[in-house]
Amino acid sequence: MKTRRYFLCSILSIFALAACSKQGGAGADPDVDYYTCTMHPSVHLHDPAAKCPICSMDLVPVRRAGAAQAKTAAPELTEFHVPIERQQQIGVTYAAVKKGPLHHTLRAVGMVAPDKTRHWEFVARVDGYVQKLFVTSPGEPVEKDQPLLSIYSPDLLIAEHEFVTLLDARDHAPTPEARATAENQIQGGRRRLAKWNVIERQIAELEKSRKPADFLTLYSPFKGMVEDVPVDQGRRVMTGDHLVDVADLSVVWVWAEFYENELPMLARGQKVAITAKSYPGETFTGELNLISPFVMEMQRTARVRIDIANPDAKLWPGMYVNIELAMDMGEGLTIPVSAVMPTGSRSLVFLDKGEGKIEPRFIQLGGRFGESYEVRDGLKEGERVVASANFLIDAESKVQGAVKTFDAPATKAQP
Repeated sequence: MKTRRYFLCSILSIFALAACSKQGGAGADPDVDYYTCTMHPSVHLHDPAAKCPICSMDLVPVRRAGAAQAKTAAPELTEFHVPIERQQQIGVTYAAVKKGPLHHTLRAVGMVAPDKTRHWEFVARVDGYVQKLFVTSPGEPVEKDQPLLSIYSPDLLIAEHEFVTLLDARDHAPTPEARATAENQIQGGRRRLAKWNVIERQIAELEKSRKPADFLTLYSPFKGMVEDVPVDQGRRVMTGDHLVDVADLSVVWVWAEFYENELPMLARGQKVAITAKSYPGETFTGELNLISPFVMEMQRTARVRIDIANPDAKLWPGMYVNIELAMDMGEGLTIPVSAVMPTGSRSLVFLDKGEGKIEPRFIQLGGRFGESYEVRDGLKEGERVVASANFLIDAESKVQGAVKTFDAPATKAQP
């Protein structure tokens, strides 16, 4: 019995040693913490040859924290040959690497709005009744000091009578002290009338005529257009009710939105070109006057205000316009966008070496300016690069082995 038990223990020990040897043998990667399944990340195994116990997929390694990253070998690039006749057949064209000015243009869509400093909303400052409307509809042109509407207000009539009484008291004051007291009260009455939309010219006429008017007439403060008339003749109005809006459209605002990565390029005073579908072929010039420092979370944009002179009132509030902001970014080497082949983290071009010889070369690009890229490194002025059919040239290079690989396989990390 003891012999049999000893035999079973020996067999189990042999299997345990084999399992440990398989999991922690010489082929184990010390930088790998465990192996898991991409579909079932709860699976943690230490055998690189094991399968997922749930879906039987191959496992992938999970590296230890702080483990060195694998180094990537640099791609091997060699010159190759494509006969001139073959290049002509596949439509190869070349472009010279040249130095020139870099121009960048930001584009956006905006909406026209009234200039708030040239916009006036009349609100009833005293209870009364609308006696007469001199303007009736939005869009009516008005001149400066043109009457807009008249209001009958018993409270205003009483205030005007009190003001006239103070004027008479000042004129008939028996002593200088009484005259000074009456003058102070007159100044208070003048301020009270001004708060009720009685303008200086009307107050001066009241002082001269000493006859209180039954109606208060509201006048346009500037030349412009009627924007809204929400009241009717005969309607009773209360303090705070909206009466009439007038807007001066000789200068308008355009509100536009620019992405947050474009905001550092903007500055107050920059000139902006504005176009509208309503006036094809015509360009309006505006000036960037305000850049909002608040970026909208969802759109990742910030609002920008552009002031535009609009003497002919062609741009109307609510109209959509197109915005172009051209900027001079200095000088640099440029190549056409079509000449660049992105290969992941690098950019590849094909150089013309003459007599059908072509050299692939990795370059470092700057920004994009229209249909050109700025070249920071890898090319010199005067060199020629393939500008079209470069995908077919790339296929030729792969066949001839000129570009061995774009993404070389990772090698084991160096200790």
